[in-house]
Amino acid sequence: MSNFSSVLVTGGCGFIGANFIRYLFDETDFRGKIINIDCLTYSGNPENLSDIVTKYSDRYVFEKLDIINYQEVCRVVETNKVDLIVHFAAESHVDRSIHGPGEFVQTNIVGTFSLLEVVRKLHAEGKKIRFHHVSTDEVFGSLGETGKFLETTPYDPRSPYSASKASSDMLVRAYSHTYGIDITISNCSNNYGPYQFPEKLLPLMICNMLSGKNLPVYGDGKNIRDWLYVRDHCEAVWMIANKGKSGQTYNVGGENEWTNIDLLNSLCEISAELLKKPRDTFKKLIVYVPDRPGHDRRYAIDCEKIKKELGWKQSVTFAEGLRKTVEWYHNNLTWIEHVKSGEYKSWLEKNYGERK
Repeated sequence: MSNFSSVLVTGGCGFIGANFIRYLFDETDFRGKIINIDCLTYSGNPENLSDIVTKYSDRYVFEKLDIINYQEVCRVVETNKVDLIVHFAAESHVDRSIHGPGEFVQTNIVGTFSLLEVVRKLHAEGKKIRFHHVSTDEVFGSLGETGKFLETTPYDPRSPYSASKASSDMLVRAYSHTYGIDITISNCSNNYGPYQFPEKLLPLMICNMLSGKNLPVYGDGKNIRDWLYVRDHCEAVWMIANKGKSGQTYNVGGENEWTNIDLLNSLCEISAELLKKPRDTFKKLIVYVPDRPGHDRRYAIDCEKIKKELGWKQSVTFAEGLRKTVEWYHNNLTWIEHVKSGEYKSWLEKNYGERK
């Protein structure tokens, strides 16, 4: 059974946050209330939870709210008697952080500070709140051909995005040590699955295939990432929140290392099969483009700690997850059109081009 009765999810209209809310309602024994606060930037999409609003109207609350707004966050937490905060809200796209790092500093650092201040205030008043902070493996920097990131690996962020997440991680730890608040942290590898905004590699490439556009690959395509199915990540976060030791960090990985070009070739083959086209139809659209500045070469997560201490393990193989993901995007074309309209579409065309 869950230890909590009222859960505040930040960034719940985003990719992982929306999947987490769905997971709690549909796949766990949690019977309490979920409060979702999201300021609905370009990647925050209420459509991700449109059916949840109806199915769980007595247990789901949405507040359009910026986490930087200390007074309003405090009101929401106190009014709803929140006893767990799961902090997903973040600017997360590395390319965007290179083009405009200011938003990343504000949301990821100042926003986390604001939330911690709320928890500190209520902790001082004797109210028990656990704060779970969701972070990334990118804070550790880049690996060589061997080795994996451990929870004890020194931080070495290489982009404005990863630096902002490293900073927020440090703030969370400092508040735990200084003020005695109850915190846990998770650092995860690349997530994939349904509802992911099409700026990230998998949905961007799938959407480009569906539109007949070129498939841009950075550098030589040999950069390696570890891929984690979003549902497995959600389960890990919930396990950590309920059973994780206060003050501890847990790495969450898919243990699926793929070069970008090999992953893209697999995506091309799955899409071609599903659309009943020749196997090399989409591979012909692959083009190599200049590498991203400071592009980390390899990430890989060692997640033995969460497996041994909490009993978590991946439930979806990469082959299964990849096919499920491609099928979801193929079956949700209206969702794609909606999220690619407006501000994001303009940014996408400016920075990635149409590349017909």
